[in-house]
Amino acid sequence: MNTRFLGKKVIVTGSGTGIGREIALEFGRQGADVALHYAHSGAGADSAAGEIRAMGRRAEAFGADLAGLENVFQFAGRALDFLGGVDCLINNSGITMNKPLLKVTPEQYDVIYNVNVRAQFFLMQRAAAYMVEHGGGAIVNLTSVHGLAGAPEHSVYAGTKGAIIAQTRVLGIELAHKGVRVNAIAPGWVVVENHSRAVPGSTVESAMEGARDAVPLGRPGFPVEIAKLATFLCSDDAQFIVGQTIVADGGTTALMSLIRDFRSESSARFGTGYVPGV
Repeated sequence: MNTRFLGKKVIVTGSGTGIGREIALEFGRQGADVALHYAHSGAGADSAAGEIRAMGRRAEAFGADLAGLENVFQFAGRALDFLGGVDCLINNSGITMNKPLLKVTPEQYDVIYNVNVRAQFFLMQRAAAYMVEHGGGAIVNLTSVHGLAGAPEHSVYAGTKGAIIAQTRVLGIELAHKGVRVNAIAPGWVVVENHSRAVPGSTVESAMEGARDAVPLGRPGFPVEIAKLATFLCSDDAQFIVGQTIVADGGTTALMSLIRDFRSESSARFGTGYVPGV
């Protein structure tokens, strides 16, 4: 068991499934006490809390619909009371929707922004207030490659993820001198349960097959890889990283969209006649 976070107090939102659940477990593996959050079904968060307790750490799962601001404040209060404070906040909770611009309703827009942006902001406010008074801490916000590159029918979701990147940048420089570091992670294609539910017939095997030709690394990511990055960003090893969004996408956003076959040597010969040896 890694003891890098031994005795530290960590809050992880959206920790019932996928990336958030694995982040909570990874903090537990590294010695932290963890307050987990789930929005609807508590089975995943409860089982993760049980695994963390089996590691000898304290853990509890709390339910809250973060679309409601009062619920955000109530969850923050319950988590802080349980832990007795907070050293690290992982703002992972988020919801998505794909819908053409002309079909988006105001209610849909509000719900997604309330959960993805407003809840993150006010959880940061609550956690930072404690951290500033008690020697500092670290905050990691989960955004997405959708905040960096465009995908049709994702305008609402992408807008929230871009807002997270901007908030992270500003709060990083606003809070650094007060001992609170704020950074973000932008995952690319990561194999999680929600993707399998949204895409009929999707499996880990089909994801591996599809990513082989779409992702430069040749495969999708896995939640544990994002979890290890989150713990690193909260650790003392990352003390000089402030206000940054770290992209973990296997090279997806680094690839120029015009390039179709990135594994074979190109047959085109740009530079012939004026660059020696071409």
